[in-house]
Amino acid sequence: MDWNQLLSAKRLGMEEHQPLAAHEDRTQFQRDYDRIIFSSPFRRMQNKTQVFPLPEHVFVHNRLTHSLEVASVGRSLGSILAERLSKKYPENQLIHEIGSIVSTACLAHDLGNPPFGHSGEAAISNFFLKGNGKKFKKKKFGLTEGQWKDFTHFDGNANAFRTLTHQFNGKRDGGFALTYSTLASIVKYPFESTAATKSKFGFFQSDKENYLKIAETLSIHRNEDGSFCRHPLVYLVEAADDICYQIMDLEDAFKLGILNYDTITGLFLGFYDPEAEKSQLDRIENTLLKVTDRNEQISYLRAGVIGKLIYECIRIFEENEGEILAGTFKKSLIDRLPAVQHEAMKRVQKISVAEVYNHRTVVEIEIAGYKIIGTLLDEFVEAIMTPEEKYSKKILSLLPGQYKPADESTYSKIQSVVDFVAGMTDVFALDLYRKIKGISLPGVV
Repeated sequence: MDWNQLLSAKRLGMEEHQPLAAHEDRTQFQRDYDRIIFSSPFRRMQNKTQVFPLPEHVFVHNRLTHSLEVASVGRSLGSILAERLSKKYPENQLIHEIGSIVSTACLAHDLGNPPFGHSGEAAISNFFLKGNGKKFKKKKFGLTEGQWKDFTHFDGNANAFRTLTHQFNGKRDGGFALTYSTLASIVKYPFESTAATKSKFGFFQSDKENYLKIAETLSIHRNEDGSFCRHPLVYLVEAADDICYQIMDLEDAFKLGILNYDTITGLFLGFYDPEAEKSQLDRIENTLLKVTDRNEQISYLRAGVIGKLIYECIRIFEENEGEILAGTFKKSLIDRLPAVQHEAMKRVQKISVAEVYNHRTVVEIEIAGYKIIGTLLDEFVEAIMTPEEKYSKKILSLLPGQYKPADESTYSKIQSVVDFVAGMTDVFALDLYRKIKGISLPGVV
């Protein structure tokens, strides 16, 4: 693959329009960033669970704050890489835009995640695998293998690509009409659901044509099995996400009293080599002696670790640029960290799984998510498949016009409901669930 083709300001749905020259206005990639920031799906993430339920008195991360932090780290990664690559490819005028492209992709990477954290994805899949939705696998409903797997392997990554590119009813062609390079940079798993091994894939059958158009234009290499190589900037978006959710979840766990101070500081200091980086560790110790607030101490250590990981990831990318462009680079940048940082990250992951992600409060909201999402899908899918029934008409009156099915196929009908449910906030989903079940009614105390 070639940077001259991988970086393009062409916009999905606006291919016939010539982009403005950079000196006339904001660059096309800065426009992408602004379109995400001012969008409704982005604002809705403020009420979507990241890991912990949203408490009243201690502010922890939600999908919105997580995405903003990932975008910040992504901008640093992209800008540093752009500075390095500009010396290697001085003739490429778009190299300096890599920071904007990566930060925008980071900003949008979680737009497709349903309510109630990662359990929301599992709840949607479960409805079709084991719930009332499993009946749609029967031949009479006409779903292809790929269409069926879109539902049984539902993935927030694929739904993010759909959210950004699909022309929902009444909306403009191309969805957000973002640049090809920005869109390609969020596709972490560049293959369809039929090639998914662990319920991870990059685009639904309904959005396959859009991805193929982008891949062809950017000359993204296609493998013999039909899957595509990642756009190189995907590795930076992935690294920014990995860094933030692994490290920031520890800070949240401390604020919520799940992990103690000594545990957190030990994990953070573990990212430094005690011999090779002794002088740096001494400076850190002196700073901690001057700062007495423990929350501030944790923040200081966290910032140092993030900065360290950013430069390690850039080094790894530079050293492996040839393999990345050839599509032969395996695993993630984080997986290639030096021994000290690699072991430190493994310790973080181990304790996060044992004591953070399986904490009672996290499990409780995941269980609630299964029940709420399962019920909403049951009600709306049944209604959209039997629209002439009296009760169905009332349920469908709650479905916003933008989610009207594109055609009368089973796939299109079900996908319109999944679009609606996946786009909900935690609060809206819970409220609608209560009203449909008769638990809560307007004006009734």
